[in-house]
Amino acid sequence: MTRPENIGIHAIEIYFPKTYVAQEDLEKFDGVSSGKYTLGLGQTNMAFCGDREDIYSLALNAVTNLMDKFNVDPQSIGRLEVGTETVIDKSKSVKTVLMDLFAKHGNTSIDGIDTINACYGGTSALHNALQWMESSYWDGRNAIVVAGDIAVYEKGPARPTGGAGVVAMLVGPNAPIAFESSLRGVHMENVYDFYKPDMDSEYPRVDGKLSISCYLRAIDACYSRYSKTFEKKYQKQFNLGQVDYALFHSPYNKLVQKSFGRMLYNDFLVNPNDPRFQSLQSYKDIKPEDTYFNTDLEKALVNLTKQDYTEKVAPGTLLAKQLGNTYCGSTYSGLLSLVDEKSNDLVGKRVLTFSYGSGLAASAFSFKVNKPIDHIVQKVDLKNRLANRTRVTPEDFTNTLSLREQRHNLKDYTPSDSVSTLFPGSYYLSQVDKQGRRNYERTYFTTTNQIKFLQHSRSLLNLIKK
Repeated sequence: MTRPENIGIHAIEIYFPKTYVAQEDLEKFDGVSSGKYTLGLGQTNMAFCGDREDIYSLALNAVTNLMDKFNVDPQSIGRLEVGTETVIDKSKSVKTVLMDLFAKHGNTSIDGIDTINACYGGTSALHNALQWMESSYWDGRNAIVVAGDIAVYEKGPARPTGGAGVVAMLVGPNAPIAFESSLRGVHMENVYDFYKPDMDSEYPRVDGKLSISCYLRAIDACYSRYSKTFEKKYQKQFNLGQVDYALFHSPYNKLVQKSFGRMLYNDFLVNPNDPRFQSLQSYKDIKPEDTYFNTDLEKALVNLTKQDYTEKVAPGTLLAKQLGNTYCGSTYSGLLSLVDEKSNDLVGKRVLTFSYGSGLAASAFSFKVNKPIDHIVQKVDLKNRLANRTRVTPEDFTNTLSLREQRHNLKDYTPSDSVSTLFPGSYYLSQVDKQGRRNYERTYFTTTNQIKFLQHSRSLLNLIKK
């Protein structure tokens, strides 16, 4: 078998809950100053789930929609890997539940399993799939990578940074979105900035200030190491001028803005005498680790990168602002946002990507778009789907999260949320038995518009033929 080339993403899809709460409504409900969440965090809306949805159902929907919309043959998949930190069972993986979608077509020969480390699991799953295809173990088939979570926080200042969504990507050779092989900068260390030691709760333990410093330290290390691999491969100096677009893991949008500026700070450290950096000269001799919370430097960097942020970063922030933090799915919802916003301008362009997961694990890598990708925009139909969601009051949002608290790890029960709160054609949790085994059903397609949506599906085409 010849070595595959241009390995990357052929198709990408996302599933998110139909319900959301507006951040401006939460500001009033929480009694905080106007703009604290919308301007201070840079967020617009936040998706959330009731007790009818869990990580299994979200992943089932993402993979099913990907396969239906892009006509993926179940037999063509040789690897299925899931990146998530939303753990239902300490032993049984999300991937095993997804095997129902393939086993019914006779394909149980699918490698891969779940990979877990906070928000970095999706990137690890993706890199595992890419490395599998570059290895002697590859059998010539494609892979599906699933990345996403249900992010919820207890009442308090962190709650507005929650969210929910799962991304599914079809990965294979000769892809329109091709990763730049060998270009990667990795940074990992042991730190307790965000973690989940309590199996009886969905809520994490968070040290917000430590997490921000870890995130910025990881950017410094990954960006620097990526730069060195770039320079070794292409024999020329790397800086942000080599980047057409940039994607970031997005806990909240304001951190993304600061992080892009942080990359320019690293360019400054390499070439401090560049005339562009005249306003930064007073920071030349300060240790990088002493600048993480320097608000004057932060403002200077944001100001210097303002135009580039608008052109290179903002197009990839739509879903992060609309859904909130999807943890493992965050970086790749950014990719889908960029595709949706700039599909006509991406061919031939380099996209630098930074992925971060607390604990911590992080990497910077890049890809180029080699072929037109308009078909992805058309099939995903992102903006129409966002517009068809249901805005829920903060009171109902709070009650829903309280219900999730009560139902967490509960056995022998039937969820009480109405399935009318779900998108048509969605898998949902129908029952948990006494042994903790979970059963799922699917909502119906009933209206003309919903039937049109189903026409993407091979199952409907087969039904018509019969």
